[in-house]
Amino acid sequence: MALMPYALVKKILFMFNPESAHELSLRGLNFLDRLNLINLFFGKNKLKPVNVMGINFPNRVGLAAGLDKDGEYFQALSKCGFGFVEIGTVTPLAQEGNEKPRLFRLLGAEAIINRMGFNNKGVDNLLENVKRSAFKGVLGINIGKNKNTPEENAVEDYLICLEKVYAHADYITINISSPNTPGLRNLQFGETLDKLLRDLKFKQRELTQQQDRYVPLVVKIAPDMDDNAIEALANTFIKFSIDGVIVSNTTLSREGVENLPDANQQGGLSGKPLKNKADHSLQVMAAHLNKKIPVIAVGGISSGEDAEKKIQLGASLVQIYTGFIYQGPGLVHECAERI
Repeated sequence: MALMPYALVKKILFMFNPESAHELSLRGLNFLDRLNLINLFFGKNKLKPVNVMGINFPNRVGLAAGLDKDGEYFQALSKCGFGFVEIGTVTPLAQEGNEKPRLFRLLGAEAIINRMGFNNKGVDNLLENVKRSAFKGVLGINIGKNKNTPEENAVEDYLICLEKVYAHADYITINISSPNTPGLRNLQFGETLDKLLRDLKFKQRELTQQQDRYVPLVVKIAPDMDDNAIEALANTFIKFSIDGVIVSNTTLSREGVENLPDANQQGGLSGKPLKNKADHSLQVMAAHLNKKIPVIAVGGISSGEDAEKKIQLGASLVQIYTGFIYQGPGLVHECAERI
């Protein structure tokens, strides 16, 4: 399989500011897809089927949410070696997100800092894109709350999105761990979390009966918690029969990048420096879940070996985001071969 030399593509893309490069690369990928040239450039997807949460995944390697927030490019992205793709985070209403610039490359560490702030065109727009695509692969849809929705009303936003996307997703991710929406991470704790999960599971049962189709609910957590907090979360997820856990989102830590340009920018850090923190959170979460709930591991994967370690630490699936930006489809194929 002769992959297109991504180093050359990256060199051109990295001449642009990160957000422009993001848009340009995705439009280019869509163009290749329309011409049926993606397989020619990037090779065919590796088939190593696995069943997780009752879903048959073609391979264990997925695209993490955030790259395709509005579901405009996932069909093309899925042909870059991924066994599944997750789109979003999407909110009930369209919102601009935070002011630009809000995306920063830390080249010396193969890392990214983002403070995008759930910029998206709203759940109805995403659904139109999904319906238009007639996508046949495994699709996760990641849902969140609007910035202007008060914390005490957050459940309503998640319920609106859940009801709308239910018929069109293979699994749905509840994002309560982005550091870029004020108060969002507070939803990960105590009675607030209990109410959120109780209401979402009730709605899931209701929609399952209405549509005669069970769609798993997955919760995405932050890596910035101590072991006791992770244990408490694991117990809560088991109590409410959550179907899967994603470990983890971006980190507020700047460990390993302290002296790099833009390291002091506000936002969540992803990429290589996140690996050890994400691996530790994964190991602790998997131990406390004790195989009662499957884990999807994300954070710092930049080689097939990194992906394999996530599986060894207890993950059933992995997701890639920042590594894909720095290394391209070759990384996805390498990880899919390895696990």
